[in-house]
Amino acid sequence: MYDDAVRRTFPGVALDSFWDDGEYALDAYLDEPPSAELVASVQAELGYRLPTSYVTLMKSHNGGIPRNGCCPAPSRTTWADDHVGVHGIMGIGRSKRYSLAGAAGQRLWLDEWGYPPIGVYFADCPSGGHDMIAFDYSECGPAGEPRVVHVDQEQDYRVTVLAPDFVSFVQALRPESEYNYD
Repeated sequence: MYDDAVRRTFPGVALDSFWDDGEYALDAYLDEPPSAELVASVQAELGYRLPTSYVTLMKSHNGGIPRNGCCPAPSRTTWADDHVGVHGIMGIGRSKRYSLAGAAGQRLWLDEWGYPPIGVYFADCPSGGHDMIAFDYSECGPAGEPRVVHVDQEQDYRVTVLAPDFVSFVQALRPESEYNYD
């Protein structure tokens, strides 16, 4: 499923066991690999160049629910003292509910939920919309390499940097068992 280029892009990530391909993930997130034309069309619609590493991963597995659904955070969030929950990563497309240009994609978060227009909201959290993960282009511009941030609606849309780029974000994902849920 993953060629050498994808494996080189994500060193240290166990790609063969990265995704939880349960029925819900397959129905709501996972779409066919995006064509170059679809990638270009979605980027034009969003107004941002998607990170090459993200596009590379989506060409092998276009969206889904990661098995390791926790990302360390440098400060407390409404989710936990030291991390955020990552429910799903949206694919590049329009047909799946949780795709970048789908029914629960970018437009929903900006237009209906009032999330700040800092970039592309590409991952949802277990809170059901009260926090999101985004590619933040506020420092690099729409064609640059965005950092990955957590945006907390419950804290007046507070932005917390999680990783300097998408590869680092994927490498940082950890299993829930590493965190204390007392």
